[in-house]
Amino acid sequence: MLQNTTPLSDGFFMPGEFEPQRGCLMVWPERPGSWPYEAREARKAFAEIIRKIARSEEVFVAVSEKGEASAKELLSQVPNVRLFRAETEDAWARDIGPTFVKNKEGLVRAVNWEFNAWGGAYNGLYASWEKDNAFAQFFAREQGYEMYEAAPFVLEGGAIHSDGQGTVLVTEACLLSPGRNPKLSKEEIEQKLFLYLGAKKVIWLPRGIYNDETDEHVDNFCAFIRPGEVVLAWTEDVNDPQYEMSMAGLRVLEAETDACGRKLLVHKLPVPEYPVCVKEEELCGYSFEEGEDTREAGERLAASYVNFYFSNDAVLMPAFGGENEESDKRAESILRKLCPEREVLPIPARAILLGGGNIHCITQQIPLGRTR
Repeated sequence: MLQNTTPLSDGFFMPGEFEPQRGCLMVWPERPGSWPYEAREARKAFAEIIRKIARSEEVFVAVSEKGEASAKELLSQVPNVRLFRAETEDAWARDIGPTFVKNKEGLVRAVNWEFNAWGGAYNGLYASWEKDNAFAQFFAREQGYEMYEAAPFVLEGGAIHSDGQGTVLVTEACLLSPGRNPKLSKEEIEQKLFLYLGAKKVIWLPRGIYNDETDEHVDNFCAFIRPGEVVLAWTEDVNDPQYEMSMAGLRVLEAETDACGRKLLVHKLPVPEYPVCVKEEELCGYSFEEGEDTREAGERLAASYVNFYFSNDAVLMPAFGGENEESDKRAESILRKLCPEREVLPIPARAILLGGGNIHCITQQIPLGRTR
């Protein structure tokens, strides 16, 4: 553990997700309050994502003692997949895994944030998160990555998005939530991002996706596809509560420049035309613990196509199907035009969304580089 220095002081920075990767970190789903019916459909979706990512990079999959058999059953024939034993509260690798930084010489290190289940005692989504909070340190140690200790600063990987050149996107709704770092000012929070991400500029978007239980993580709303270019979740429906939230983000992005002084090119990526909601039959499959956030039949989920993952050769895009098939096709077409160097792979992802997030939320990229 690197206690006395920071990534910024050592010349390390968070690379862009579109840059070359060694691999991807994931956690096999199990939690009954997140994944209905013993995670049967969620595991099929996870397995499909793992297969697609493993075409071009290693996939490290944490499995519990209880979940190991199902993971082996679905993944035993998939090359480039490495199962390892770890106990966690849930499967959101983006938020509980390390954030990786690198320097210009190709050395990669990890950053450990404090994790408090998206809000701690104020509005956290479950009552116990000790295992999740210990996971980043465990993985970095097992893989031989030196680690910077940012705790007790609370942050999740889904709350930040980097262009690899010093610019970081965040939302005020998330980072200024009373459940994260209530004793720190906006300026003090920004300084932490400079120190631990090697950032030079933070762009603060006011809001994220409507009804996003993470307090509106940026990764579900706006993402860099390359330096100087972002995709923004969008709707033209002025009656949708998402409309004003997206408009607020657009106003900021159009007025800002990045850390290199460039005006940002903003590409609108429409959300599904029809809200994706929890069905009564799906609700029956959950089993919630005391102190855990629950669901309701008809509850609108935070569906967005921005929640994609860049593998080395593809863009894994969530698809929602049903009445949103045309919306899926529209999003796929937009991403194909924006990312011609990669194959765009729509993945049926409703089963993941039922847990509260999507493809980007369950994946954490590991940059290509050396550990020593």
